[in-house]
Amino acid sequence: MLDIAEELNRWVEQGRDFAIATVVAVSGSGPRQPGAALAVDSEGTAIGSVSGGCVEGAVYDLCMQALEDGETVLERFGYSDEDAFAVGLTCGGIIDILVTPMRADAPGRGVFAAALAAAAAGEAAAVARITDGPAEVMGRALLVRPDGSYEGGLGGHPELDRTAAASATAMLDGGKNGTVVIGEDGSHCGQPLTLLVESSVPAPRMIVFGAIDFASALVRIGKFLGYHVTVCDARPIFATKTRFPEADDIVVEWPHKYLERTEVDGRTVLAVLTHDAKFDVPLLQHALKLPVAYIGAMGSRRTHEDRNKRLREVGVTELELARLRSPIGLDLGARTPEETALSIAAEIVANRRGGSGVSLTGAHTPIHHDTSAQPAGRIGSVA
Repeated sequence: MLDIAEELNRWVEQGRDFAIATVVAVSGSGPRQPGAALAVDSEGTAIGSVSGGCVEGAVYDLCMQALEDGETVLERFGYSDEDAFAVGLTCGGIIDILVTPMRADAPGRGVFAAALAAAAAGEAAAVARITDGPAEVMGRALLVRPDGSYEGGLGGHPELDRTAAASATAMLDGGKNGTVVIGEDGSHCGQPLTLLVESSVPAPRMIVFGAIDFASALVRIGKFLGYHVTVCDARPIFATKTRFPEADDIVVEWPHKYLERTEVDGRTVLAVLTHDAKFDVPLLQHALKLPVAYIGAMGSRRTHEDRNKRLREVGVTELELARLRSPIGLDLGARTPEETALSIAAEIVANRRGGSGVSLTGAHTPIHHDTSAQPAGRIGSVA
């Protein structure tokens, strides 16, 4: 649901009735992960996706039915060998879809509205919903803030809300989506309830060092992937809004000094495109000690060897050097700035998702790696 928060928040502000179909479980090869959603309003307008097209028509009909009768429904879709044209997933996977009506009189609409508003504003928040349990509590929700406070309720034992809030807070801290199983009384035993926890956190950062033409292309693809993109260069003539209109921030400062004072976290990616020792060495000396997701540096293999030698001379360890992706990017045969940006972005995605970067043709590795508790970005982002 939170993957389409901005559009849904507008629907709430406009007072529209709508139904939300959310992926709550995936088995086998599935095109979308838990939290992906499709919403349909009373006029028949649809946004989002739950399967990349495989079962959208059937889910659309379920949403329209939910709007009519006000009932929450849990439906399972899978591939049918007996009828290749049956409604199902041709990829061979199975997905469970929870369809929840959000009419103006729906008792839980206030909680969903607050969650959507927070997500649309880029605030950190998590929503916990019952997706498997007694019919009378299906679809109930809890909005959880980073400090552990919450609003709404799951309609069960008082301890249930506290346990659910604690579980959601832990997932929110890691920026993750996923499911949690707890008992009706809030314990981890007894009659189980399954909760889907969706996290909304600010967009992850991409910091691009070096205001060159390759950086301009990388900024564009970084924004496309949902990053908050910063360009940093010590040369004011190159680091300008005119050259990088899509960048969120442009910083004119020595790269290592900026990195020392700015905030980064475990989702941050650093792309060093300067390939100039006077910038690269002090920058990477600091960067390789930080708990960030990715560090890549541009340059030829000769530049790479020279840079590594200089880094060793200033005390960078072999363990730290092993974190450096250099030369940056995957081997796509890239030549243009746009192709090179694609190469870099592909390596960042492979690093985040656990991909190998090899061609899927002829391979026997999974297409979709285990993402049952994927890091979540701000709505619509890489997360």
